[in-house]
Amino acid sequence: MEQVFMINNLFKNIGNKKIIKGLNLSLNKGKVLGILGPNGKGKTTLLNIISGMVKPTSGEVLIDGVKVSCETKKLVSFLQEKNTLSSWMTIKDAISFYKDFFDDFDEKKIKELLKFMNLDENLKIKTLSKGMLEKLNLSLTLSRKAKLYILDEPIAGVDPAARDYILDVILTNYDPSASILISTHLIADIENILDQVIFIQNGQIRLSSSVDDIRAEEGKSVDALFREVFRC
Repeated sequence: MEQVFMINNLFKNIGNKKIIKGLNLSLNKGKVLGILGPNGKGKTTLLNIISGMVKPTSGEVLIDGVKVSCETKKLVSFLQEKNTLSSWMTIKDAISFYKDFFDDFDEKKIKELLKFMNLDENLKIKTLSKGMLEKLNLSLTLSRKAKLYILDEPIAGVDPAARDYILDVILTNYDPSASILISTHLIADIENILDQVIFIQNGQIRLSSSVDDIRAEEGKSVDALFREVFRC
């Protein structure tokens, strides 16, 4: 299989603090990777570097063989944990913004996803609940024809009854030749859609494994192993 991204000896310093320390990572096309770890240990910084929003101190990140730059932003669709849509917008305005900004935006797909999510295009962003806003941002993210989808806490604001529904949307609405990175603290909810996981602590990979190997070799779920490793 071809690799959709590769990270070589990545470092990121903010002032005197080392956030990412010599990290190496790769992922094949068609795979879903969970990036797991305690809060404040480098997960979001890593995703921001992969997406091209933050520059590394040193090291190399390649997306589909291309070094991270303005060019790779065309290959990556990034769902940030923080909402970036303006409050004055309606959902229809947000669609128009994405359509104008991203050449790979699929208007037909966003219409299907909004129907699936039960979201009316005339609703204003400022009136949406946290869960509704999360559904909208996820729908916009998945409506791009990207090589790599990066989802930072995609179900944190969604009620437990809707989480399986959202995860089904994630799995069934992206190009199977693309790949997905998911960062979340709701491990038990998402582990069934993961192919691989890494545990990050203090900017380094503490564990890297396939989900199947964890279950076979450790005899426990990813969530149970995570709790054991980090004692939480």
